[in-house]
Amino acid sequence: MKRRTFLRKSASAAFGFQVVSSHVLRAADGQNTPNNKIRIAAIGVGGRGGANLGAMAGEDIVALCDVDDRRAAHSFNKFPKAKRFKDFRKMYDAMGDQIDAVLVATPDHTHAVAIMGAIGRGKHVYSEKPLTHSIAEVRTLRKAALDKKVITQVGNQGHSSDHIRFFCELIWAGAIGNVTEVHSGCDAFKNVYCQINKQHALKTEEHEVPNGLDWDLWLGPAAERAYNPAYLPFNWRGYSAFGSGCIGDWVCHVLDPSFWALNLGMPTAISAETKGYDPVKHKEFYPKGAKITFEFPAKGDRGPVKVVWYDGDYSIPKPEELKKENRNVVGTGAVVVGDKGKIMHGSHGAGGARIIPEAKMKEFGKPDQKIPRVRGSHQKDWLDAVRKNQQAGSPFEYGGALTEIGLLGMIAIQRTGVRLEWDAKAMKFTNDEKANQLVNPPYRTGWTL
Repeated sequence: MKRRTFLRKSASAAFGFQVVSSHVLRAADGQNTPNNKIRIAAIGVGGRGGANLGAMAGEDIVALCDVDDRRAAHSFNKFPKAKRFKDFRKMYDAMGDQIDAVLVATPDHTHAVAIMGAIGRGKHVYSEKPLTHSIAEVRTLRKAALDKKVITQVGNQGHSSDHIRFFCELIWAGAIGNVTEVHSGCDAFKNVYCQINKQHALKTEEHEVPNGLDWDLWLGPAAERAYNPAYLPFNWRGYSAFGSGCIGDWVCHVLDPSFWALNLGMPTAISAETKGYDPVKHKEFYPKGAKITFEFPAKGDRGPVKVVWYDGDYSIPKPEELKKENRNVVGTGAVVVGDKGKIMHGSHGAGGARIIPEAKMKEFGKPDQKIPRVRGSHQKDWLDAVRKNQQAGSPFEYGGALTEIGLLGMIAIQRTGVRLEWDAKAMKFTNDEKANQLVNPPYRTGWTL
């Protein structure tokens, strides 16, 4: 089989038959009326949750759940008819038969428990990325979603863009030959992802829980600890107990194009080098900078691919082609290296993908369109999939795999300097038992999947 044929077939593989409720099937014509709107409950409705709700506002928003009234205020005001909850478990118990689908946009560490509650009741789910906070959670949710035949979507919104399709078509057309390396990374929000400078304050300062915040529910399955305003909002991404660092936050955006185009699958080895980081002293934090190398084996008729991730104080190396043109290398995005050339692109679906140098792009022209384009937003893609009884573009099977790569990177950081050998099928590292302890970290008493 020709390489391009193999990749196209891999990319378009079906994800299985789905079953939706009769209520939702009444909306199969794609036109919303008071009688055919999808009944949506949202968990985590500030920040990204609020943004996602804006894209779903044409549906019937029946319930809003958030542990922090302050962050939720905007959404509460926007959807005054929606019933309000702090505990999603109580929401499910009270309104299970009044909900068709669920949006989850909580901090990473509570994604899995909120999502599992929905899947167990046969509800379709849109989840912000990363899908989960641990590899074991990824595997559990992927299996449950397939078993329950619910329609899912991970919020790597660039997957619905024209850009990512254009990139795949460039690769499949042989624009840069056989790809051997991908240099990807993110230079955004450095002060968010690295919270090491707050280590002392976290141990010595005491703070009252603000009015409107249920701190115990915010912690969810994470180990009990005192409230500190350093954790929220948003900065929780820099703490390993709650977030997945820069790589967890951005790999679903930045690596998605190569993951799709090259049908990467799972790496067999991962290693990390870091800056300003001691794995023992700083285990609760994300480093000032991380350079993580993933080794993907040969697959089909493509050879092995090395993926290198750069963030914080590490930057994507500037290719010689850009030096000659006096151009900057992308800060958040990737440089994809083939045996016949290179492509540089931005984030969220390979924005601005171009062969470098520019003369080669002009010489190559545009590849033939092979992938249907998505009409509308990533959220709409999911809503349409629910209505049409078909799978969305980035279901848990796909977006979960991208999440797993990011989480493998997080584990490599906590085992800095060790080349970890990963057996994806067995879900274990074959050469490092300490790393295996991070695959399925325990929940706080009272919380389970």
